[in-house]
Amino acid sequence: MSEQQQRDIQWMREAIRAACGGQRIAPPNPAVGCVLVKDGKELARGFTQRPGGRHAEIDAIETARANAVDLRGATAYVTLEPCSHYGRTPPCALRLIDEGISRVVVGTLDPNPLVAGRGCELLRQAGLDVVVGVCEKEAIESNIGFLTRMRTGKPWIRLKVAAGLDGRTALLNGVSQWITSAEARRDGHVQRSFAQGILTGIGTVLADDPQMNVRLDEDCPQPVKFILDTMARTPVSAKILRGAPCTIYVSAAAPKDRVAALEGVGAEVKAMPSDAEGRLDLQAVIRDIGSREINVLHVEAGAGLNGGLLQADLVDELIYYVAPLLMGEGRGAAQLPRFEQMDQILRWNFHCVDRIGPDVRLVLRKHARSGAND
Repeated sequence: MSEQQQRDIQWMREAIRAACGGQRIAPPNPAVGCVLVKDGKELARGFTQRPGGRHAEIDAIETARANAVDLRGATAYVTLEPCSHYGRTPPCALRLIDEGISRVVVGTLDPNPLVAGRGCELLRQAGLDVVVGVCEKEAIESNIGFLTRMRTGKPWIRLKVAAGLDGRTALLNGVSQWITSAEARRDGHVQRSFAQGILTGIGTVLADDPQMNVRLDEDCPQPVKFILDTMARTPVSAKILRGAPCTIYVSAAAPKDRVAALEGVGAEVKAMPSDAEGRLDLQAVIRDIGSREINVLHVEAGAGLNGGLLQADLVDELIYYVAPLLMGEGRGAAQLPRFEQMDQILRWNFHCVDRIGPDVRLVLRKHARSGAND
């Protein structure tokens, strides 16, 4: 590896760190980081602001200009390909050209059809040296929700579970407060804060009357809420209807008076296709959520909805909090069919494992279905 390649990796990692500043506020835009470097020294850095605000490149450029820094001949390290189209803001690629930037190092290309390589091509046509794919794995990870939505039309779906060592999420009578520690529950709110939407089912609404919001000391955008409620049984007094907007997915058979009552307290009620047994089409629901520019969808639900999402292969990530206790006979995390062969089971990969207070947080990612001998 050359010295230049080593320097590129060093500064791209700094750009990825800078991108963290926009993780909560940038969506539905990608959370991008940018570091401007000249003669081995950092001139300025920036990250994506709220929609309609400055993109990462512009944020860094304006910081440099405020300090009277000459950017001619500088290198821009950007985690995602600079945009080349007019949206809420002008194209970042043109601004980099206008500022005299001579080299642009990009973490990964933007699959947004409005960009899709055009940003890099525009820079090259203007004579800039463009390098793509530096720290690409990390750059993709920093924008996994946005990139997933751009490629598939669906959000990145995270399913959160809290359970004891024996996998129970509640006692047989439904009691579940509290399985995990205060530290783990706070971390659960942190995880919610990085999602733009939160999904649950009517069973959870009726059993727990949850708020499904973010309750942290710092000011965070609140995720919009989604409920799967085939027959519109959500009480108009439910806490989940307060605060952030809430969409309730029902079947065409939902009683019209209940639908009207929910709409009367501000909820959006949307009829979705359902099967012969009245179960909502989860693929259709998730596509609808993706169309609302939700990059990351956080799921906190009961065994029925959890199992349905898992069987439909819709879950991208499991966030599994395990408490050091044995709960005995109780309820499980997901209703899954009885498997007869090992090649039928749902396999996952450990992505990371962390201690949270007395509990353990497991983050798992999808594994291709395979045989037991793999």
